[in-house]
Amino acid sequence: MRPILFFISALLLLTRSLSGQDDKEAIRILDNFSANALRAPSVTMKFQLVTANQMENTKDSITGSIILSKDKYRLEMTGNTVWFNGETSWNYLSAENEVTITKADRKNNSFQNRPSLIFSMYKDGYKCRFVEERSESYLIDLYPKDIKNDLLRVRLSIGKPMMNLKSLEYKKRDGIVITLNVIEYDLKIKAEPDFFIFQPGKYKGAEVIDMR
Repeated sequence: MRPILFFISALLLLTRSLSGQDDKEAIRILDNFSANALRAPSVTMKFQLVTANQMENTKDSITGSIILSKDKYRLEMTGNTVWFNGETSWNYLSAENEVTITKADRKNNSFQNRPSLIFSMYKDGYKCRFVEERSESYLIDLYPKDIKNDLLRVRLSIGKPMMNLKSLEYKKRDGIVITLNVIEYDLKIKAEPDFFIFQPGKYKGAEVIDMR
C-alpha cells in the first residue's frame, strides 16, 4: 500500500473510531480537541508517518503535510499530492506526471469526502479509555466494540493546553503499527479556495485520467 493510502487510512480510522461513553474524562478531552479544530479557519499539520511491521521486523517512514478547511483539504507527501475542494479530488503522482480526477460520493461519509468529520464523528463503534495525563499531553486509548475488527487499539496523544493532536497510533492484528507523529500543528492559516484545486498550468504535460 502506498504511504499516502496509509495516511488516509489513519485519518479515516480517526474519523470513525473516537468513541465511547464509558470514560467521561476521555470524552471531555476529545470534545475540547474537536471544538478547537472546528472553530479554526483550517487545521494544518506537518507530520512523520511511520509504518512498522512487527512480524517482519521492518520500519518505513515518510514526511508530509496537510491543510484541512471544512470539507476541503490538500495533502502533500513525497511524490504525491492530493487536492479536494469538497466536490472533486485530484491525485497527482509526480514520478508518472499523472493526475487522476474523481468525484466525491456525497453519501459516503469517509475522510476523502468529508474530512471535517475527523474532528466530530467520535461517538460510534469504539470504547475509549483515559490512560494518563503527562506534563505536556493526555493519552487516550480506543478499542473496537466489534471483536472481529482487525484493529486492536488506537492510541491518541493530545497536547495541552492547546488540545492539539500530537500523535495517532493504530495497531492491527497482523502486526502492522502505523503512527502519525505531528511535527507542527497550526489553526491560524486562512487558505484561498483555489489552494484546494489542481492547477494544470503548474503541471504542464501531465497525463489526465478523468474518472468522474
